[in-house]
Amino acid sequence: MTTVENIKKAVAKLTPEQLAKFRTWFEAYDAQLFDERIERDAKAGKLDKFAEEAIRAHREGLTREL
Repeated sequence: MTTVENIKKAVAKLTPEQLAKFRTWFEAYDAQLFDERIERDAKAGKLDKFAEEAIRAHREGLTREL
């Protein structure tokens, strides 16, 4: 059995309260990993193209206020 299968089985056995705590923890954990990846990608210049496109579109009047 794989680790993921073990986790699925364990999660399925949680009480509603335990599941709520797990969900809260996992959402925060997942958000942290996402933020770290965005930060690494930004430092590596992987997002520069998107920023340049957005700035160009704004300068060309292709954006609108929210």
